Amino acid sequence: MRHVFLRDVDNHNPPSVAGTVTDRMQSCCAECGKEEDGNVSLKRCKSCNLVKYCDAACQRNHWPKHKKTCKQRAAELRDEALFKDPPAKEDCLICFIPMPIKLICCASLPPATISSVPIADLAFANEELAEKDMQPYYSCCGKSICQGCVHSFYKSGNIDKCPFCNAEVNISTGRKVEEMMKRVAANDPTSIFMLGNYYLDGIGGLHQDAEKAKEHWTQAAKFGSNKAHFALGRFYEEGGDITKAKFHYEVAAMTGHDSARYNLGVMEGHSGNIERALKHLRIAASAGHYKAMHNLRKSFEGGFVSRESIEATLTAYNNSCAEMRSEARDDCIHVITVFNWSC
Repeated sequence: MRHVFLRDVDNHNPPSVAGTVTDRMQSCCAECGKEEDGNVSLKRCKSCNLVKYCDAACQRNHWPKHKKTCKQRAAELRDEALFKDPPAKEDCLICFIPMPIKLICCASLPPATISSVPIADLAFANEELAEKDMQPYYSCCGKSICQGCVHSFYKSGNIDKCPFCNAEVNISTGRKVEEMMKRVAANDPTSIFMLGNYYLDGIGGLHQDAEKAKEHWTQAAKFGSNKAHFALGRFYEEGGDITKAKFHYEVAAMTGHDSARYNLGVMEGHSGNIERALKHLRIAASAGHYKAMHNLRKSFEGGFVSRESIEATLTAYNNSCAEMRSEARDDCIHVITVFNWSC
């Protein structure tokens, strides 16, 4: 479990080259000066969107003069996308309540304050619960629902059939792999991602193979799986390739993966990029990530985060947690913590 305690700083945007260059956006090639008309169609630089060229040769020739401005503006555009509000969480297909990545985030506890984050305290005391994913995967149809709904099905005795396709669910891991393979062949990103997990752990008759897992996660990421991007981020971070790890965490974070966002905050903090680290932690905490909220609160206790900042984040955090709660999810958490059962 990773923690980072960071100093609060004033938020401000770095000076942008966009205003100076964009204001004089040319209607002619930045290299040769050829004007755009009915016979000549210029193409913008895809990285910065600031200048135009009539062909690839002009773009290559102009690159030494354009390089610095292009890279600066491309970085600004990347940050604009990275730090904008993430999309809403995915809803459970049964109860239609937002689903966090981990079940524990749904626990109905007193709201977090500048003195405590109760869900963090519960998570630190219950490691198994803290690691329990929210979304069980049905290999028959590739769908997922929340642990609360799964728990409700168990209580009602409806434990043998998939709630979507009515297929048998009490099957061997080998059978599950066979079902996943069919969906992998149809380019289902969730199934490709899950098969990668099976290779990582060496289950379902598959030989344990981290490289094979990476191949499947890479394929799933190409089809838009933010979980696959997060898995790749961890894979590369553990392997020491921080550049690739950061890239995959950023893609996952921009699509709403809170743990990827939190890890970015940790990485930026360790690199000394305090302002960027705090931005990531605030976004993650506002979405209900208890580790981010816990670390921001600890920083406030040390006098490094302003009261105004921590109170605004606490309000967003508590609202996000409230949206994810339900009686069924609470019952599931209670069963795990009190009776040590598995939902």
